[in-house]
Amino acid sequence: MADRRIDVLDHGYLSLVDAWGSDERIVEAARMSTGKGFLGWGPKCQACGDSFDAPERSCPTPAAGREFVDAGRGGHLFIEPGDEKLLRFLWDNAHATPFEMAGLTVEVQAPIFVFREWHRHRVPFGYNEMSSRYAPLPDVNYIPSVERLMIGADGKNKQAGTTKGAEALTLAGAERFREVLATVYAQQQSTYEWALGAGVPKELARVHLPVGRYSRMRATGNLRGWLGFLKLRLAPNAQYEIREYARALAAIVAEAFPWTWAVARASVGAEEVGT
Repeated sequence: MADRRIDVLDHGYLSLVDAWGSDERIVEAARMSTGKGFLGWGPKCQACGDSFDAPERSCPTPAAGREFVDAGRGGHLFIEPGDEKLLRFLWDNAHATPFEMAGLTVEVQAPIFVFREWHRHRVPFGYNEMSSRYAPLPDVNYIPSVERLMIGADGKNKQAGTTKGAEALTLAGAERFREVLATVYAQQQSTYEWALGAGVPKELARVHLPVGRYSRMRATGNLRGWLGFLKLRLAPNAQYEIREYARALAAIVAEAFPWTWAVARASVGAEEVGT
């Protein structure tokens, strides 16, 4: 999964840098008190203990009256759940510390205003963002689509709504805003380049740049933290832009930790967004 990248918004992306731990390591951590370790995913054969992820071996003759199901490796009675049962118990009962035994580092390119929301998530995350004190910011800016601008036009979402007393946004108004925004971005970039060329220190030449300018960062955290992030940022009232990044992150979590994702996805809201 290294370098797995998902494009987001008009110029953004989220890519996987590194993943550590696994669903199995979470189970092992939960069983430290018993020393049993990871026993395998289910369903498991009640007669021989074999599971779908175990090497092929013959199943002993079951007790009389037991019904067998052929799983492609000879007859097995697959009626016992595996360690996914423990994983679900941990999640459903908020035994969260085992989920700290795995995690992700991702690289993100997003508008600065998205980062300002993202950085509100402080524990257990670490961040390292590019600095325009040392290198000029790329001339890459966010222009929302007409469809995005029309979100909240019906007044149902108060957080996405307009200023009190404002006119109702029309499609023509949305298109006009996009045109004006592009012009403003160009003017700001021209001023930025002039200031840099005139010898203004880079840390001051940037002061007029908008929060719609794209920046890049790396973010790292354990799986417990990422699942908490997703619960908040996949919620229907989360701002659209950060919600789109949460969708991308959810897809990466689902690939890296499929068993955990199977038990957590409904409670973090991923079923509503089709992840």
